[in-house]
Amino acid sequence: MKFIRILWKFSRPHTIIGSIISICTLYLIIYRQQGIFNVQYFIMALLIGVSCNIFIVGINQIADVEIDKINKPDLPIPSGLLKVNQAKAIVGFALSYSLAVAWLVSPFLLLIIALAGFIGWAYSMPPLHLKKHHLPAALAIATVRGLLLNAGGFLVFNSVINNSWDMPKNVLILTLFVIAFSIVIAWFKDLPDMAGDAKYNIRSLAILYSPKTTLLLGNFLVGSAYLFTIYIKYGDFSHSEIPSFETQTLFWGHIILFILFVVNAFSVKLNEHQSLKKFYQRFWWFFFAEYMLYLLAYIW
Repeated sequence: MKFIRILWKFSRPHTIIGSIISICTLYLIIYRQQGIFNVQYFIMALLIGVSCNIFIVGINQIADVEIDKINKPDLPIPSGLLKVNQAKAIVGFALSYSLAVAWLVSPFLLLIIALAGFIGWAYSMPPLHLKKHHLPAALAIATVRGLLLNAGGFLVFNSVINNSWDMPKNVLILTLFVIAFSIVIAWFKDLPDMAGDAKYNIRSLAILYSPKTTLLLGNFLVGSAYLFTIYIKYGDFSHSEIPSFETQTLFWGHIILFILFVVNAFSVKLNEHQSLKKFYQRFWWFFFAEYMLYLLAYIW
């Protein structure tokens, strides 16, 4: 049980939860296309997503041991709960497992997971070390979460299950939203970590410019994504005599989430580290809520 608790902490639970919710949502949309729910593929999708996620966050912790001693001393490696060699064994198994299961599903999925794994490695490890500058760091996270796992994963499983490479309008809108959100995750995650990043020459947006600039840009980008989605769904809403439950849920749901997002944006105190940390934690709740909203819209 102790090892399981350590592994859970090592896996960065908020990212695991995000992956599980996103897979469940996208899989439900696939199921609703033609009413075919393949339990085997659903389980395989979860296993692939979780194991690939563990590899990406794990390789980052292996690379950032010294930085995490400053920024996140309670993580398993800097706190001494997990040795680096043990962490390497975990991420090696996680990557191998995700690639093996992906190969059983589709060669295209194998390619997607291999590319996601490579970008995850390049994000954390030299010589590429994409995280050292905010622009390649943001592009890396947006590519993996938005394009490869969201759009790519949907297309592959829709092809395998429904024999279709079509991407519904709502999945395209969701993908664009997740890309915007992922870029801002790359910016906001550095806000509580400025001390260690500055010492080890990580040129995050917050360090190159300021936390205030980072918050303004990030909130503007995600706020624009909310307004864009509301605008698109308003078009669907206004052109239907009787809007569907799906349309009403996505339209009113995004209005509510946008209002809460604005409230959260004004809640942060730039000069308090704990406030920045809690703000970033709450930011992930909006990521969860986005997928949960689509899950609710398609569940009926």
